[in-house]
Amino acid sequence: MRQDLDELFVGVFDRGSPTHRRGFSPRVDVFYEGEPARAVVCAELPGVDISEVRLEIHGRKLLIVGERRAQPSEGRLYQQVEIEHGPFRRVVELGADVARDCASAEYEDGVLRVEVPLAPRGSQARRVPIGSARGGDNPRTTEPRTTEPGVTEPGAASPGERSGEEATAGDRAGDGE
Repeated sequence: MRQDLDELFVGVFDRGSPTHRRGFSPRVDVFYEGEPARAVVCAELPGVDISEVRLEIHGRKLLIVGERRAQPSEGRLYQQVEIEHGPFRRVVELGADVARDCASAEYEDGVLRVEVPLAPRGSQARRVPIGSARGGDNPRTTEPRTTEPGVTEPGAASPGERSGEEATAGDRAGDGE
């Protein structure tokens, strides 16, 4: 967010040229395609040593970190300098949950292309056992426990209380509905 604000106000408070800024922010395209669906991020990184670029995925955020090193200037008298260089850190917000362990990336013609499959719905959710605050070792869950097929232990969640599940016709028969 800070970087976005800095980019928005560049030139408003800084009367110097853009080359006096520290680093740069690579331009990106983000889109979704394919079957199975995947997020694709293309970042312009010409002149960047790709072995020095780091990619990380945190939740719905893709982090691209690296540096474009300045060309040697010895013996040169520049008339104009517009190619930005320096360290960069770009955070790309993704619009969906992704399967970060299945991400892939390739670099060609100065463009880094990162592909991350979208996570199946519900794959990010997991049940969390609830332990007793009084030091009991037996965590309780909302998952019903059965002693034999069709019989639920007392105190366990009823079929209607299961997280996000619909009760089956057999479950409703005993409800008197």
